[in-house]
Amino acid sequence: MKTATRVGVFGLLGSGNLGNDGSLEAVLGYLRAEHPAAVVDALCGGPEAVTARFGIPATRLHWYRGEYRTASRAGAIAGKGLGKLVDVFRTAAWVRRHDVVIVPGMGVLEATLPLRPWGFPYSLFLLCASGRLLRTRVALVSVGAAEIGNRPTRALVRWSARLATYRSYRDAQSRDAMRAMGVDTARDEVYPDLAFSLPTPRASAPSGSPGPVCVGVMDFHGGNDDRARADEIYRRYLDGTIRFVRALVEDGRPVRLLTGDTCDATVVAAILDAVDSPLVTAAEPASLDDLMKEMVAADTVVAVRYHNLICALKTGTPVLALSYATKSDALMARMGLGAYCHPAREVDADQLLEQFRALEKHSAELRRTLTERNQAAARDLEHQFTALTAAVFPASAQAHALREAP
Repeated sequence: MKTATRVGVFGLLGSGNLGNDGSLEAVLGYLRAEHPAAVVDALCGGPEAVTARFGIPATRLHWYRGEYRTASRAGAIAGKGLGKLVDVFRTAAWVRRHDVVIVPGMGVLEATLPLRPWGFPYSLFLLCASGRLLRTRVALVSVGAAEIGNRPTRALVRWSARLATYRSYRDAQSRDAMRAMGVDTARDEVYPDLAFSLPTPRASAPSGSPGPVCVGVMDFHGGNDDRARADEIYRRYLDGTIRFVRALVEDGRPVRLLTGDTCDATVVAAILDAVDSPLVTAAEPASLDDLMKEMVAADTVVAVRYHNLICALKTGTPVLALSYATKSDALMARMGLGAYCHPAREVDADQLLEQFRALEKHSAELRRTLTERNQAAARDLEHQFTALTAAVFPASAQAHALREAP
């Protein structure tokens, strides 16, 4: 009797980042549609949250519970060090129980935000090395990548990619970055971000009067190379955003503040405190679906987090990107809005307002463009899931081909 395929999903899931959880939701949708008999569980950052929301068993990614806290005392440092050793065996034991492990989207091969090599890069390396040693297929699906300067992080990311069974990227820049870091990408494909496969909420009928402007915010301090000026970057970003929101309010525009991670709540509080107006309100989204429902009701979106941009683009709402990495620029260009990007590290409220007005002026044209690009993205993701099945579920792919044969 044939046993069900055992599938694991891996990543910083259930940890408060809506984009990461949206990528998981997309992969679970694919598995339930194409591989309904598969038995699925997770190794992740927030196992309780993943089980509560998605109904699958989940195991904590790290043995040491204080992994995400800064270690300053000798006991904490020793605990973290021991945890790294224990996680070698924990990760291998978890991988051994699976036929396939999927890393669903996310920027797992980049360091565009502050990242230490012994954090997630080390965990990903353990996963991919265990998969190779134990003959469990590991798939990095529509992931983000960027060339990394820090040598230990670069080495861990490069070897993780090399050891994976299957790789695909969410933009061409990601594939180029891995090639530049010494990974053979000749067989790797580029597909849209997995979140483009999620259902889109219906838009309500237009009211005729100016609608709200959604402003997605982020607890932004720059990336790995910006640690020395992290506070300066944050202050400039926050001050520029406050000035922009204040200008919208002076024009009588309702503003809806949106987050993409639990840590963004401090930014929302700072803006509400600085712009004391009933026109400024804050949403509390718990999923990408919640974000899309907010954005589908808006006239325009201005956002910084990558998956906030995706939600706006997917709903067909014109969006202006506060860009902190090339992945945002690439996404906007792919969707036909490449002209509407502004640097998150150097927010200029006056220039941002000028770009925003240009965006609104061309709103109707941009909505038509987004309709076309979203249709193309949906087709591309169908090809992605077909390719994934062929690569890591070969028996299922063969059975499907036999069913489809005349």
